[in-house]
Amino acid sequence: MTRIALLRWLHGFLPAPVTLRWAERLRAGLGALIGIALTGGLARLMLGDASAMPFLIAPMGASAVLLFAVPASPLAQPWSIIGGNIVSATVGVACAMLVHDPIDAAALAVCLAICAMFALRCVHPPSGAVALTAVLGGPSIHALGFGFVIAPVALQSVALLASAIVFHALTGHRYPHGHAAPQPASAPPGAASFSRADLEAVLSRRSELLDVDPDDLEALLRETQLQAYARRFTEFTCADIMSRAIVSVTPDTSAQAALALIDRHQVKALPVLDATRRVCGIVTRADLAPVRRGGIVEGMKRGIERLMRGPSTTPPLVASLMTTDVRTVKTHTAIAELVPMFAHLGHHHIPVVGAHDQLAGMITETDLISGLYRQASAGERKSA
Repeated sequence: MTRIALLRWLHGFLPAPVTLRWAERLRAGLGALIGIALTGGLARLMLGDASAMPFLIAPMGASAVLLFAVPASPLAQPWSIIGGNIVSATVGVACAMLVHDPIDAAALAVCLAICAMFALRCVHPPSGAVALTAVLGGPSIHALGFGFVIAPVALQSVALLASAIVFHALTGHRYPHGHAAPQPASAPPGAASFSRADLEAVLSRRSELLDVDPDDLEALLRETQLQAYARRFTEFTCADIMSRAIVSVTPDTSAQAALALIDRHQVKALPVLDATRRVCGIVTRADLAPVRRGGIVEGMKRGIERLMRGPSTTPPLVASLMTTDVRTVKTHTAIAELVPMFAHLGHHHIPVVGAHDQLAGMITETDLISGLYRQASAGERKSA
């Protein structure tokens, strides 16, 4: 079991396949070649061969990756590279002057640069390296003082950005990607859901690489699709769709008795109530039957634990097995608010409480889907 878990963990390090066509990959590499060459050439032309100032600083290479390979990224937009690099260079020079220990100065410079970039909305990852260069660049960089902000940082940033704008225009790519105003939904109410194959087909047709993992993008789109569908359902509340005939237990109920209730009523979870009928926990079939869930290995583990504890005649109670961090909703909560709880937060059963926080019902994924269908049907009858 440990070996399998380790292999699964290591498998998570495998990168997602790149859907970008090879022609676009080569185009990105060619753009970086031209951009860096023009930036370095312009710096040499303006500063002269005898200048002690570097014609190119290392962070420009990282900026080139964003500007030419991932131009759609918010981190690659003009204000990100110009503002991020200038702000980080200023912070780095100040830290180098005020903090004598280079390690302390470097750490403080990167920290403050990140905070400043967030505040000014110009986050650009290579700018962290700009701050480090200002601190650890050596005597030639330190001799420039705050002049380092203007040249080479601002000069090279503007030159590289101008190269990217011209290159993308000549090769027929949209850049920069400005902040677009939200558009009204144009999909018909009965639009079909998409599949993973549809998503991969759309990504393969794009001429730009999106800096988001396809799995995360798929999950985000599916949740958005479900949320957009549920947004229309504001009439139904949790009281309208919840199951009212609830089987519950108390903390001092034995695990065997709770498991028997789950088997008898064919449910997957039981709310745990205190003396005032308030929810203090929830216990699932998996909580009550770890041997059944974990197989021989889990059973041997529990057997060893019992031997170490010594003989005991007290059966385990629900209080020792239940989950105490329970998410509840009110009876008047709109069912649209349940969508992220089930789709994103991983809930499978949500207790519904009344005005005095006493248990009033339980909602499962089946209840939610049924409620959405009922209200959709009601809406169609009204519009007919």
